[in-house]
Amino acid sequence: MKYKDYYAILGVPRTASLDDIKKAYRKLARTHHPDMSKAPDAEVQFKEIGEAYATLKDEAKRAAYDELGHPAAGADFRPPPQWQQDFAPGGMSFEDLDLADLLAAMGQGHRGQSRQAVPIKGQDFETSVTIPLEDARRGTTVNLTLADGAGERTLQVTIPPGACQDQKLRLRGKGGKGRNGGPDGDIYLHIKLAPHAVFRPDHHDLYFDLVLTPWEAALGAEVEVPTLDSPVLLTVPPGTRSGRKLRLRGRGLAADKSDLYAIVHIDVPATLSARERELFQELAKVSDFKPRAT
Repeated sequence: MKYKDYYAILGVPRTASLDDIKKAYRKLARTHHPDMSKAPDAEVQFKEIGEAYATLKDEAKRAAYDELGHPAAGADFRPPPQWQQDFAPGGMSFEDLDLADLLAAMGQGHRGQSRQAVPIKGQDFETSVTIPLEDARRGTTVNLTLADGAGERTLQVTIPPGACQDQKLRLRGKGGKGRNGGPDGDIYLHIKLAPHAVFRPDHHDLYFDLVLTPWEAALGAEVEVPTLDSPVLLTVPPGTRSGRKLRLRGRGLAADKSDLYAIVHIDVPATLSARERELFQELAKVSDFKPRAT
């Protein structure tokens, strides 16, 4: 069976209202009517427009059509198994039907008997929200504005503490309304983290650059460093080299299972006072440290 994208044929979105569908049909029907159009395929287009309208204007047929998903137009596809049971007339194979025949058979059931309406789950939605790292660690509440067939609505969503980049939250039953007793759809919320001036997230862990003086790195020191909560003192062990990672436990995005890492960078003064130069020269004379020795 070949799939036909009835929404694309009418030039309307899948969330279009019945009024929008009617307006699109009337406009296209006038344009492509064989008596009005000189195009060689006017009759074929006019038939497809009528076929699309006949399905989408009927609430039950439209719901069943939407249930088929959204394959590429013209693609070969096979409807779900329950369609064979519910809609194929007289046990006829789907290979013997086209899409219009199948949807027309919906009101017939088996061998012409009326069928009971099939429960249809409401439409699922996917959206994203961007939050700062501070809110990701502590948790926050955001307002989502969604537009669906029922119109625009605002939904308040609680994001739990410890959210990370590309985490997906499932909001059960907050999507489109189900039909014929079917369950409501879900909303899948994708979490994005806003860039931060100091910290870089990696899953639930955080990283930042810690710049040390040569003497802090060599002698060790206690330095104040930032966290998403408040500054803390970090102990720098003597002999700390550039590139070393110093860990602050529990200071990542998820307090109970993630850490904050300070990546050490050692900097030197761009200019030296006379006394500083003397001290560095003295150090150069007495030190036997040879970092390039093989």
